Amino acid sequence: MPKMMAIRMHEFGDADVLRLDQIERPSPGENEVLVKVAAASVNPVDWKIRKGGYPAVEQSDLPIVPGRDLAGTVEALGREATGFASGDRVIAFLDMKRGGYEEYVAVPAALLTKMPSSISFEEAAAIPLAAMTAWQGLFDHGRLRSGQRVLIHGGGGGVGHFAIQFAKAKGAWVATTVSGLDIDLARRLGADQVIDYKSERFEEALDPVDMVFDLVGGETQKRSFGVVKNGGILVSTLGEPERPDTVSDNIGIAGYMAKPNADQLHEVADLIEQGQVKVLLHKVFPLDKAADAQRTLENEHVQGKIVLSVD
Repeated sequence: MPKMMAIRMHEFGDADVLRLDQIERPSPGENEVLVKVAAASVNPVDWKIRKGGYPAVEQSDLPIVPGRDLAGTVEALGREATGFASGDRVIAFLDMKRGGYEEYVAVPAALLTKMPSSISFEEAAAIPLAAMTAWQGLFDHGRLRSGQRVLIHGGGGGVGHFAIQFAKAKGAWVATTVSGLDIDLARRLGADQVIDYKSERFEEALDPVDMVFDLVGGETQKRSFGVVKNGGILVSTLGEPERPDTVSDNIGIAGYMAKPNADQLHEVADLIEQGQVKVLLHKVFPLDKAADAQRTLENEHVQGKIVLSVD
């Protein structure tokens, strides 16, 4: 069997548990496409899984290859796989059964989308998980519509920078909380009101909004109920929000985890092709520096996405 290189974790722990291994190259199943990976992005869920305690990955599942998204080229197709041809450039938000930190991945054809032709593989790899998290939070759970007002907490990060742009593309008015380092970035992304959370209290600086999209949690989430209009909603990526006793039942709450959705990923790719959305890369690391990439994401101030160059 042909071999390939992959980053795997054989145990839970700090970033040093990530090892570059030589393993067998997969073959595509009937409805799968074998993708030669050019780049894979690094997401907070990767280091959370690595540390242990993430419910979807147990000790018995190890060793595993991390990584929930990729960009690459179609290498081969299973007998029943349709919609793609050898050489197509594709992106995917992967399920939990496979990882992107490796040279080849057998991906269900239903998870794949053609990548935007106007961007690099590294930019394309940054899209799937972060973009689906932003898209599903704003539109599936928050039901954000044109003309509504939304507050996005953490607008400078991987999910936040997409959320600002998606909300603006759909005609919403957007406020965001960021650190002072991200103020200019948030304005360039199109935010209508930018609040430095270290020097301002957003509930004092902001008129009521139809939706809060919370990527921060904790005390920020609790204070956010004070800026949501009656009939509005608070949506969080950090579990189901706790509604204080003093908050009306007319304010909705929603916690969620993003799910692969190739149709929505196609919509995002179209927005990128049209120039309405840009992908922000913080730094690109080679595959064998995956540990350094995770350390950077976990411990440093990051604007946009961190990506591994696999090709």
